[in-house]
Amino acid sequence: MACLLLLLGGWINPPVSSAHHYFFPQVRDRLQQQVEAEIHEQGYTCQGEIICGLQVIPMFYQQRQYTPVWFGMDGLHPTAKALVEAIRRSDQDGLDPSDYHLEAIDRLLEELSAGPFPPDESRAHQWADLDLMLTDALLLLGSHLSGGRINPESLHADWLITPRSLNMLEVLNATADADHMLDALYQLRPAHTGYTLLKSALQHLRRLAEQGGWPRFESDRTLRPGDSAAAAVALRRRLSISGDLQPSYVAEQPDLYDELLAAAVMRFQSRHGLKPDGVIGAKTRDALNIPVTQRIRQIELSLERWRWLPEDLSDRYIMVNTAAFNLKVMEQERKKLEMRVVVGRPARQSPAFSATMTYLVLNPYWTVPRTIAVEDILPKLTEGPDYLLNQNFKVFSGWGEDAVELDPLTVDWRSFHKHYFPLQLRQEPGRHNALGRIKFMFPNQFAVYLHDTPQRSLFNRFKRDFSSGCIRVEDALALAVYLLADDPQWTPEKLNRIFDDGRRQVVHIPRPITIHLQYMTAWVDENGMLQFREDIYQRDRQLSDALNNRRPYPLPPLTIPKDRI
Repeated sequence: MACLLLLLGGWINPPVSSAHHYFFPQVRDRLQQQVEAEIHEQGYTCQGEIICGLQVIPMFYQQRQYTPVWFGMDGLHPTAKALVEAIRRSDQDGLDPSDYHLEAIDRLLEELSAGPFPPDESRAHQWADLDLMLTDALLLLGSHLSGGRINPESLHADWLITPRSLNMLEVLNATADADHMLDALYQLRPAHTGYTLLKSALQHLRRLAEQGGWPRFESDRTLRPGDSAAAAVALRRRLSISGDLQPSYVAEQPDLYDELLAAAVMRFQSRHGLKPDGVIGAKTRDALNIPVTQRIRQIELSLERWRWLPEDLSDRYIMVNTAAFNLKVMEQERKKLEMRVVVGRPARQSPAFSATMTYLVLNPYWTVPRTIAVEDILPKLTEGPDYLLNQNFKVFSGWGEDAVELDPLTVDWRSFHKHYFPLQLRQEPGRHNALGRIKFMFPNQFAVYLHDTPQRSLFNRFKRDFSSGCIRVEDALALAVYLLADDPQWTPEKLNRIFDDGRRQVVHIPRPITIHLQYMTAWVDENGMLQFREDIYQRDRQLSDALNNRRPYPLPPLTIPKDRI
């Protein structure tokens, strides 16, 4: 390491020697040879490392006439030291420094530091390799900070996020020549407050991990406030380490599950999406025993998902976190509304995407998707059409404009099955309608929307994954009033009159609003409290497996506004 520091620090301004006149052209020749010939070969490697920026690097070096980027006639540039430091710090963003050629770069720096500067001509190829790897590392790190390491659509067909706009050639030119390398590079990371807070939480948990994390909590029975048990001592220690209980608190009766300990348990339960009743049953015990390393990984995965989000969430937007069963309406980063939601079950997951909500439908019809019709409703009809009649459904001969209404009593329901069901089912507006009184529309390829629901009891559950993909909202009337607030005629009283009338009506939102459907299992809330949720769709596991795969992903063809560079 001493040699490495010498190379990065002591060689920045060495005395100029005539040897440069022989050494430097050979470096340029080596770079040109690599860029113009070998770099176009599939799977091109340098010092055993796969070079990923094949679409950008040739043009970049051609523009520079193959002049090295990271050192010159007077030695290493300060930007080289800054870049190596940025690579080392990339773990603070939940990234892996080894993805950016760090081991090979360190090895080369050690080898080159063993000789004099300027070196003899035999070292020209090593200096060229170092320059090329540093350039590729900057491309990779800048791309990953800005848009994530993984393309979400490569993992999930129902995860459709518009990538950030990033011109990698402009980024490379601007950042490599910047006087303040780290500042220029870090401007590429998400500027969202949620990302910054989660980064801080990551560092805190890593410090806890270095100190040994928290111990397992062992208890062979359910604990309730007021119980006396030796496990209360271990519980108190566990919660003080995670910050749910003040470490300075000393219990008068260590074995007593007292009120302050119960309050700490309820805080822990709230942070983990559990019923905050202070009762330590199987679910709370399991959550207590998830190791700090797993919680660290959850944060790293959520940071990656933040990097997938659009650079501009909009000044006014709706954020639905399906993993948290939660909806928030934000204006200028201030919360205007918040409510519970019901999301898709694991077999019919709610997708992740951004769209624009443009209108809502009062007293909507529910046109039943074919999957739900054949899997959920058809089995109920084998004994007769009573379900359709009781739930106010109409039956049509098909899906086209020429479809005619059929009498459910005359349909031979036993002749249909999951591979043959040409009929259309439509539920009429009313108290039984599955969409409730309001449907909130934001056109998208998944045919997903927000809607009211008559099944109010589901909102009392703490795990609310019961729908077929659409999002059921707890207070549809409050959301509608907020969206229509720019048109004073739309009072709650008027909306309720229309509901009572029962006729379908389409209402355009005066100011369309951006909506983001996301999946975050870790975040820091507005009170500074670190939150975790269960991975209901197993998407954390899939993303973690993808990130663990060292196979490099090609740089995305992105562009970024110049004011971010």
